[in-house]
Amino acid sequence: MPALSCCVDAAVPPPSPYAFAGWDTTLPAPLSPTTAVNGAAWSPDHSALLYRVDGWGAPYFTVNSNGNVAVRPYGADTLAHEEIDLLKVVKKASDPKTSGGLGLQLPLVVRFPDVLKNRLESLQSSFEFAVQSQGYQSHYQGVYPVKCNQDKFVVEDIVKFGSGFRFGLEAGSKPELLLAMSCLCNGSPDALLICNGFKDVEYISLALVARKLQLNTVIVLEQEEELDIVINVSEKLGIRPVIGLRAKLRTKHSGHFGSTSGEKGKFGLTTMQILRVVKKLQQYEMLDCLQLLHFHIGSQIPSTSLLADGVSEAAQIYSELVRLGAGMRVIDIGGGLGIDYDGSKSQDSDVSVAYTLQEYASAVVESIRLVCDRKGVSHPIICSESGRAIVSHHSILVFQAVSASSHDSSPPALSVGLQYFVEQLADEALIDYQNLSAAAIRGEHETCLLYADKLKQRCVEQFKEGSLGIEQLAAVDDLCEVVSKAVGVPDPIHTYHVNVSVFTSIPDFWGIQQLFPILPIHRLDETPSVRGILSDLTCDSDGKIDKFIGGESSLPLHKLEGNGGGECAPYYLGMFLGGAYEEALGGVHNLFGGPSVVRVSQSDGPHSFAVTRAMPGPSCGDVLRVMHHEPELMFQTLKHRVEEYADDGDVKSNVSIINGLASCFNNMPYLAAAETCRLTTAGSGGGGGNYCDDDSIASSDGAEDEQWSYLQWI
Repeated sequence: MPALSCCVDAAVPPPSPYAFAGWDTTLPAPLSPTTAVNGAAWSPDHSALLYRVDGWGAPYFTVNSNGNVAVRPYGADTLAHEEIDLLKVVKKASDPKTSGGLGLQLPLVVRFPDVLKNRLESLQSSFEFAVQSQGYQSHYQGVYPVKCNQDKFVVEDIVKFGSGFRFGLEAGSKPELLLAMSCLCNGSPDALLICNGFKDVEYISLALVARKLQLNTVIVLEQEEELDIVINVSEKLGIRPVIGLRAKLRTKHSGHFGSTSGEKGKFGLTTMQILRVVKKLQQYEMLDCLQLLHFHIGSQIPSTSLLADGVSEAAQIYSELVRLGAGMRVIDIGGGLGIDYDGSKSQDSDVSVAYTLQEYASAVVESIRLVCDRKGVSHPIICSESGRAIVSHHSILVFQAVSASSHDSSPPALSVGLQYFVEQLADEALIDYQNLSAAAIRGEHETCLLYADKLKQRCVEQFKEGSLGIEQLAAVDDLCEVVSKAVGVPDPIHTYHVNVSVFTSIPDFWGIQQLFPILPIHRLDETPSVRGILSDLTCDSDGKIDKFIGGESSLPLHKLEGNGGGECAPYYLGMFLGGAYEEALGGVHNLFGGPSVVRVSQSDGPHSFAVTRAMPGPSCGDVLRVMHHEPELMFQTLKHRVEEYADDGDVKSNVSIINGLASCFNNMPYLAAAETCRLTTAGSGGGGGNYCDDDSIASSDGAEDEQWSYLQWI
């Protein structure tokens, strides 16, 4: 290719408006469902590979022969006819009641309690196998930290599913403790109730009352000062406590989730503080009350070698406490059992782990056994607080792409007025255009791109100076787009606008850049032909997802299709492995509330599932109340305003406007189909049929959600 200076030839005349007509301005055709890929047509298997479903999703998620994501509720034991098509669940939930659906608005959280049960059983069986195979002389009984997801049904399910193997709960605040106490009344009497977090007199009093109620409660000291409160309150109430202490280990992992571990961690006691606690308990003849050692080296522990290092250190402390006379029975290894969010099985990633459930359990049991045997100490009960690993898989967030940015150029529009556009160019810009034309004739693609970019920048400057009109600026944009396509520059990344709030439903992505698997839940038998990022509904530049698993900065997506009514046909995306923390952390940014929720169980019916509970998401009125507004008074103010300023001659229209306002308070804040908007009929005399369905969603017990009776006007 000649040097750039050789291409600058002002003598080259401006080409005719059709100078670029002969260029091949099309990109290589995107793969279609029938296009060969490595000798085979695109199939659901290709999509499963593309989105790494078999990596992060096994054994609970797969892509079925229809090109839809399918849920395997019993994991590896799921039979083919027991798989649940996620698209069918979404359609059942979102279709109008008139067509057999539940009429729920998206976004939607779909919970699968069968998956939750399988995760709990898998964790238990992994530890039981490790205990039996290694000759360990005690047992495992875990607890679920309710902070991961405090939803009533999630916690109740865990207590119910885990009652057969003494599975308990962990609380970190007074509301969580009340929740745990209530739920464990229906659980195993041997299930542990672990009380963590900062504590005051009321917290400790509540924990001691739980012990009086025959709940197997352990008060874990996070700070040395808490011991004085425990001693004083227990004497006043006449209830002898069971005490644990949290140790600050030297072991620390360097990943993002390891910041709370090590000697500088937020919680726990140093060795000096542990010794002072032991001495004080001896003074009060309460050393037998000290029965549990707790530690936590961080979430998402990446490898079993790091895990074994931390557990071994803790086992040494446990053995020393036994030597000092404490009535030790339990070693609580805390959380840290990781999730492989990207399917890479890597220990070098914050979103992956390099071990299985079984390898994790075996490493824990072996580390404790070796230390205790060496010290001549009886094997303790092993407890873990594995929240993320239990609840992440059972919950899926489904949301809809409502539109996408279009980057398609329009050659016919470019051709019309091109000569006029050239005549408006300043001298330097005209030279750039002439050089661009000459490079095009010579087929020098890289040079074309250089001059196209220079031309665009000069035209932008002309526009800022006021010497170039907006029509000419649009023409140069179109011209540069044609040049890019002609030389084979890949399509730019599209922006897909999705009907969800990142801040409300995926706060960990915004807050700590936590990555979750995201993919279309259908059309996976088609080749995704574009790449895109996801932009949410909020008026905030951070409300987007532009990082994806696998180190990708965009996501393979399908082009949105029209439904013939001026809107896009539904295009559903799912975020997976988000059952832990996302719902608990979500706020009300832009006053977008939480999603609708359905609970789905495997069934022998025609679609292999049954919706056992359906709950609509918070309404506009609900989220306004969260910020201390009073929707009832707001509505009355607006109603009076309508009566004062609206057309007095059309009472029917006023009633329609008032009805529309009432409906807005009752509806979810998210985007809804146009036909559900009552305000669109405000000017039609109220005779239209575009009223939304105000019937409430029936819950599984037949009760209906409360409606505002004063908002019903017709």
